Amino acid sequence: MRALVVYCHPVGESFSAALRDAVLRGLKAGGHEADLIDLYGEDFQPALTRQERLDYHQPGLNARTVADHLARVKAAEALVFVAPTWWYGPPAMLKGWLDRVLVPYETFGLPRPFRPLERRLTNIRLIAAVSTLGSPWFWWLWVGQPGRRILLDGVGGIIHPRARKLWLALHSMDSTTEAKCSAFLSRVEARFARL
Repeated sequence: MRALVVYCHPVGESFSAALRDAVLRGLKAGGHEADLIDLYGEDFQPALTRQERLDYHQPGLNARTVADHLARVKAAEALVFVAPTWWYGPPAMLKGWLDRVLVPYETFGLPRPFRPLERRLTNIRLIAAVSTLGSPWFWWLWVGQPGRRILLDGVGGIIHPRARKLWLALHSMDSTTEAKCSAFLSRVEARFARL
């Protein structure tokens, strides 16, 4: 399987970087091919420019500035996000990637009356997200999981309708132990090795 891993964290020695490496090791151990996009590493610009917004609904024009990333999404069979959850959602850099790269006509058809979005990324048969969260797991019973919903359900609405979904999260990141971090890294690597 060809997996596109979209990684987002500004600190090179972060735990998220260790998670990225665990995902890549797991994919390799499972015999999968991995393509890595490091958003901070390549200084991805997350904000739509004025012209990009004006061109957003124009087929062809809306893909010009992100053609490389878009081609990599279209070549993938799995889409894997590795990023922390900040303020209940993905970092601004990752949200901006979604805004700029997953454009209409290229990745989805606009809805018509009484019809949902048209799925145009049916090449993607697996969508996964690996994240850390500062809050304890029970907090999400009250707040819900908006970050998970954006990545797995929102993006999930434009990929193959029977695509598998995977969410791996370490809660209470700000107060967890080294042993729990190590165990989570092992769990992530093992899970991606057996996709």
